[in-house]
Amino acid sequence: MSEEPEFRRDFDPAHGRAVPVAPGVERVTVNNPSPFTFHGTNSYIVGDRSVCVIDPGPDNEAHLDALMTALKGREVTHIAVSHTHRDHSPLSRRLKELTGATIVAEGPHRSARPLHNGEVNPFAESGDSDFVPDLALGHGDRIEGDGWVLETLLTPGHCANHAAFALVGQDIVFSADHVMAWATSIVAPPDGAMADYMASLDMLLERDDRLYLPGHGGPVEDPRSFCRGLRTHRRMRERAVLDRIQKGDRFIADIVKVIYRDTDPRLHGAAALSVLAHLEDLVGRGAVLCDGPPALASLYLPG
Repeated sequence: MSEEPEFRRDFDPAHGRAVPVAPGVERVTVNNPSPFTFHGTNSYIVGDRSVCVIDPGPDNEAHLDALMTALKGREVTHIAVSHTHRDHSPLSRRLKELTGATIVAEGPHRSARPLHNGEVNPFAESGDSDFVPDLALGHGDRIEGDGWVLETLLTPGHCANHAAFALVGQDIVFSADHVMAWATSIVAPPDGAMADYMASLDMLLERDDRLYLPGHGGPVEDPRSFCRGLRTHRRMRERAVLDRIQKGDRFIADIVKVIYRDTDPRLHGAAALSVLAHLEDLVGRGAVLCDGPPALASLYLPG
């Protein structure tokens, strides 16, 4: 079995500056660090004379200025948005007003499943519900400009409408929040779903890319090995959740106290949602029983 991934936290965000990261690709990182965004959101500029901006980021004036400085003298034909969390998509609207570019994405913001009766979406405020792309993209759809072609790879899991973009001919994937070198992706119901996330990982493992450029942090330089490690990590976490259920834990809060005891307490809320994502998948497969629809406060029993 593959080993767990080796996460890399060595990263210079160079906030406000365009940094070349691959032939014909520059990165501009927003100064919006947090436990969820690492040093900030990465925006990418693809192309030379006519370009695509991937993930313009949050509605941040300094970042808009940095992007416009980096784009000076070039035509922006497309703005590609990987998903509709507020650290990735809102600035697309102002950038479109300034450049006339076409906004492309999988679609508007939505949850991976409907809310259960009485359920509150803990990440509702993080979703950009005002976002609507000019052009909705399906898996395999392509956009292109002067010297570049981007192929859409639908990668739901972190978010229902999450997409990655492959730079055709360079074996590079802009992996957004699905695969990052610094940490695992948050998979939090109802916005995300573990079954979708694992299926998206399997899809990427069928490819033979040489480099991922993620939405936060530095590059993933051995993508297939790293994705195999992520898959192993998730399967080990699933086994740990199942083990706690079999040992008598009945509630998510009790499970989190044990298997996330070494995790920053500020992230325990997200950890509880990750456990819920695993339990949704386990209940769906009959490995765990639940006293109703799987939820944060539900009671769980061995299947």
